[in-house]
Amino acid sequence: MSHAETAFVPLNIAVLTVSDTRNEDTDSSGRYLVEALTGAGHRLAEKVILKDDKYDIRALVSRWIAGKEVQVVIITGGTGFTGRDTTPEAVAPLLDTHIDGFGELFRHITYQELGTSTVQSRALGGLANHTAVFCLPGSTGACRTGWNGILAEQLDARHKPCNFVQHLVIA
Repeated sequence: MSHAETAFVPLNIAVLTVSDTRNEDTDSSGRYLVEALTGAGHRLAEKVILKDDKYDIRALVSRWIAGKEVQVVIITGGTGFTGRDTTPEAVAPLLDTHIDGFGELFRHITYQELGTSTVQSRALGGLANHTAVFCLPGSTGACRTGWNGILAEQLDARHKPCNFVQHLVIA
């Protein structure tokens, strides 16, 4: 995709909520992400809630990365420091390229809201098989911050001077 293109490109985005306690009725973070991405004109490829098990997370995200139907994976939850938080450990080995600036920028934005507590965020992003993967904390506020502060623009082909759409395989 060239830098000259300015048309909106709807992406197929999968949403994964990692939680030992949430279900479809209580998953406000996953629900927010679905509303935000569809409201922006993207398509929901799949939405799943999984318990925090790094091998189950890795298996599902691997399936999405290996297929051609999903261009973006957004994961909410499992990024903290408790013994059950394994999302970064599950996802990081799958990435071909780490987007270090994603976690850095997320923490910078969050610092303005939460102060030094933001150092406990292990938000991360990367590319794998031309699929963008982003891991956000589990709170709805964190998902709102990640979407509004970073992802809405970076998943829009019209955003200049650069965005992630140019790195994805559009089916």
